[in-house]
Amino acid sequence: MPLDETFFHYSVITFFILSPVTFISCRYITAPYGKHHRKGWGPTLPPSLAWFFMESPTLWFTLILYPLGQHYSNPKSILLISTFLLHYIHRTIIYPLRLRRKPTNGYPISVAGIAFGYNLFNSYLQTRGVSHYADYANDYCFWWRFCCGFVVFIIGMFVNVKSDMMLVRLKEEGSGVGYKIPFGGLFEYVSCANYLGEIVEWLGWSLMTGSSVGFGFFLYTCANLVPRARANHIWYLEKFGEDYPKERKIVIPFLY
Repeated sequence: MPLDETFFHYSVITFFILSPVTFISCRYITAPYGKHHRKGWGPTLPPSLAWFFMESPTLWFTLILYPLGQHYSNPKSILLISTFLLHYIHRTIIYPLRLRRKPTNGYPISVAGIAFGYNLFNSYLQTRGVSHYADYANDYCFWWRFCCGFVVFIIGMFVNVKSDMMLVRLKEEGSGVGYKIPFGGLFEYVSCANYLGEIVEWLGWSLMTGSSVGFGFFLYTCANLVPRARANHIWYLEKFGEDYPKERKIVIPFLY
C-alpha cells in the first residue's frame, strides 16, 4: 500500500477513535471561550483573529492539496470541494469580520492551536477523500445522493449562519450589560440553533460524499458540539433562571 494511502487509511480510523474521546472530554471540560471564558488557559487572542487563525487550514491547505488528487478535474469532485469551501469561506473570513465590531473576552491561544491542528487534519481527510480516493466511476447513485445531501447542507448552513448572526447582533445590542436571551428563528425551540445548523450541514456533507470520511466528520461534529450545547443550555438556565424559556431543548427540537 503506498505511503499516502496507508496514512489516509489510518487517519480515517483515528478520526473515528477521536469522536468518542472528544465527546467524553467535552462533556467534562468546557472549552474556555465565549460564555465559558475563564482564566488559567494562558494568553489570549482577539476572537476575530483566533477564528481566522484556527479555521484558515480549511482554505489554504485544502487549496494546496486538492490539485494533487487524481480526480481534481472531475466535475463531481469539484462540486463536493466547492461545497466544503462554501462553509469555510464564511467561517474563516466573513464570520471573524463580524466579530471585530464588538468587545468580548479573549480567545485562549492554546484552544485555538488545538482547533488549528484539528482543521489541518480534517482538511487533509476531506480533501483527499473527494479529490483522490473517491470512486466516482462506480458510484451510480452519486447525483441522487449529492442533490439530497446538498439540500440538507444548504438548509443547515442557512440555519447556522442566520443563528450566528442573531447571536452577534444580540451581543452588540447588549454591550456593557452582558449576554441576553436569544429569541426568534430556531432559538424558539433550542438553546443552540447555531450548533444545530452546523450539525445538519455536515449530515448533508456525509450524504453528499457517501464516504467514511464524510460520516466521520459528521460524527466528530456531534461529539464536539452536543456537549458544548448542553453546557450552554445549563449556563442559560443558571444565569437567567425563571426568565429562560423552560420549553426549549438543548440542540434537537422537541427531543434533546
